[in-house]
Amino acid sequence: MRITSTSCICPVLVCLCFVQRCYGAAHHGSIKVTRNQTKHVEGETEVHHRPKRGWVWNQFFVLEEHMGPDPQYVGKLHSNSDKGDGSVKYILTGEGAGTIFIIDDTTGDIHSTKSLDREQKTHYVLHAQAIDRRTNKPLEPESEFIIKVQDINDNAPKFTDGPYIVTVPEMSEMGTSVLQVTATDADDPTYGNSARVVYSILQGQPYFSVDPKTGVIRTALHNMDREAREHYSVVIQAKDMAGQVGGLSGSTTVNITLTDVNDNPPRFPQKHYQLYVPESAQVGSAVGKIKANDADTGSNADMKYTIINGDGSGVFSISTDKETREGILSLKKPLNYEKKKSYTLNIEGANTHLDFRFSHLGPFKDVTMLKIIVGDVDEPPLFTMPSYVMEVYENAKIGTTVGTVTAQDPDTANSLVRYFIDHNMEEDRYFTIDASTGTIKTAKIFDREETPWYNITVAASEIDNPELVSHVPVGVRILDVNDNPPELAREYDVVVCENAKPGQVIQTITATDKDNSANGARFRFSLDEGLSLNPNFTLRDNEDNTASILTRRRRYSRTTQDIYYLPVLISDGGVPPLSSSSTLTIRVCACERDGRVRTCHAEAFLSSAGLSTGALIAILLCVVILLAIVVLFITLRRSKKEPLIISEEDVRENVVTYDDEGGGEEDTEAFDITALRNPSAAEELKYRRDVRPEVKPVLRHHPSSSLDSIDVQEFIKQRLAEADLDPSVPPYDSLQTYAYEGHRSEAGSISSLDSATTHSDQDYNYLGDWGPEFKKLAELYGEIESERTT
Repeated sequence: MRITSTSCICPVLVCLCFVQRCYGAAHHGSIKVTRNQTKHVEGETEVHHRPKRGWVWNQFFVLEEHMGPDPQYVGKLHSNSDKGDGSVKYILTGEGAGTIFIIDDTTGDIHSTKSLDREQKTHYVLHAQAIDRRTNKPLEPESEFIIKVQDINDNAPKFTDGPYIVTVPEMSEMGTSVLQVTATDADDPTYGNSARVVYSILQGQPYFSVDPKTGVIRTALHNMDREAREHYSVVIQAKDMAGQVGGLSGSTTVNITLTDVNDNPPRFPQKHYQLYVPESAQVGSAVGKIKANDADTGSNADMKYTIINGDGSGVFSISTDKETREGILSLKKPLNYEKKKSYTLNIEGANTHLDFRFSHLGPFKDVTMLKIIVGDVDEPPLFTMPSYVMEVYENAKIGTTVGTVTAQDPDTANSLVRYFIDHNMEEDRYFTIDASTGTIKTAKIFDREETPWYNITVAASEIDNPELVSHVPVGVRILDVNDNPPELAREYDVVVCENAKPGQVIQTITATDKDNSANGARFRFSLDEGLSLNPNFTLRDNEDNTASILTRRRRYSRTTQDIYYLPVLISDGGVPPLSSSSTLTIRVCACERDGRVRTCHAEAFLSSAGLSTGALIAILLCVVILLAIVVLFITLRRSKKEPLIISEEDVRENVVTYDDEGGGEEDTEAFDITALRNPSAAEELKYRRDVRPEVKPVLRHHPSSSLDSIDVQEFIKQRLAEADLDPSVPPYDSLQTYAYEGHRSEAGSISSLDSATTHSDQDYNYLGDWGPEFKKLAELYGEIESERTT
């Protein structure tokens, strides 16, 4: 297949198309697409051949912005398999196929049905294929080709960043770069001159110029002065087609502002000025303004004003107002018309920020002369001193002269002056003043210790013009008189320990005096001489305005006396000297060995033994607990005492059960043995309590008369007989208690019943030889022997 195109619109393209077509006819026109064939050769196998493609490919071109009524012809597709009989069908696919580009499926002609814009899409990629119309089988493989949109000059240059605002310093040299502008053209820069832009200036000459190729704007004049013209509007044009006729163009505006430089010195509008200032002007107040003009702006117009000479440089000062750039003239000293009626000042105004590139335009300063006229004003009286300090003694009589103030009329009239005290309505009037002479006197009696200083204000006015008033402060110091005796500096709590030694310092005292140091700086201490010698304490003057209290004896007892009183006499060194007496209270206290006070209460003797109140409470609590335990123990023991045989008939004679250990051999209170010694005192016979008799018991008749005469031995025998004859006696022996020991034997009785009434002949002196462990025992038995001997 070969491609033909009629889109060449220039001679070069026509030649290229001609060469292309000739070359294709010479080399590809005879190429045919052959089907696959099978060739049989003796001795060889079957061979398959790949068909050769007969396409001749090239790029198609189509002009953009085609406005004709008919579709624009693009090119032609042709396959070598096409014999012209209509059996070959051409198919076109890809970008824009069927919508923008259509193909005649019989002839292969391609047309563009829409107007194309290269700036939106530069080329289209499509696919072509030739198939058999009858079988719909491809005659050749599908191939790809490109249709390029050919550019025409349909877009004007544009300044995307305009309009521009830029500044350049005034007085810049010619050719100083101001700004570079750039225009863009949407046409194809690689094809023709459609996108080749040339810059030119339409407005702004002769002040500025522009480079045709780069678009750089530069100054075109020397020394452009901002003060002459500050703003410029420059119009720049960009034209394509290299500026040729028929090219498209676009323009933008550049607003250029000249910035200020310090190229103008300050200038006073006048060389001489005159200013009127009344003599009543207050010191520190502004009395006038002056200004030098400067054509520059901003910091280039900043200036400083100074007084360079003149007879008023010490009376006036000048400062600069940064906002208005004016010189503010102020008064440094008071004016007096009667002394000086005018002053002359030379004032200089100079720039503070200099640009040495323009120093040849200077000097950047200017000088003017200012004459100040002092105006006469009726002034109030003037005191001879700015303030007064006077003195008067305390306790002075009412009407005592304190001092005198003096004021005069400064004006030439020299009017008479009237004085008065400017009293505060809330304060008492302590002083009076003579309206004519200005003499100040006391109106009350003063106490320096109460108020040592008074401040008053004295006013003076002209008699002819009472509204003109001047004031002066007066301070009155109250001088001291020795009218206060000294006294102890504070209340002293003096303590002496019970174990104090003679000559021991127990307290150091000081004194104070309400008078000042001239009348009481030196104090003397002593005991009252009118009293007898104190045997307990003494006083020692340390001669440094202090005194020490010392003990005179050893040991003090709180039980004997717990408080002592010591009168102390204190005198000052004033004229005349004053004295006072004070009594010190000295308490006796119990102290530790290191002197620390333990207690000072006379009733706290238990505490001195080492027991505190808490310890006493604990001891009492323990005693109460012990008593409660004892009571509880006794109660429990009583509840446990029960008989061995719980029976109403438990009448066994002479059986006593107790668990008391008794008091030894001399204890006869636990059991009365008289019953055994005297059978007549025994109770009547009773039946046994351990068994119940089954037979009638044997009756025992013992008349009371026989019991009185019976012997103990006989009594026992009777009891034994009764026990033996009793039919209710069990086969075991019952408990019987016998206290009779029979007649005295030679060996003597071993019973301890009568030991308390017998005398022992044993010697216990040997116990003293047994050592200290038996010392107490030896002493006890020694006392017994001595008692017996006595």
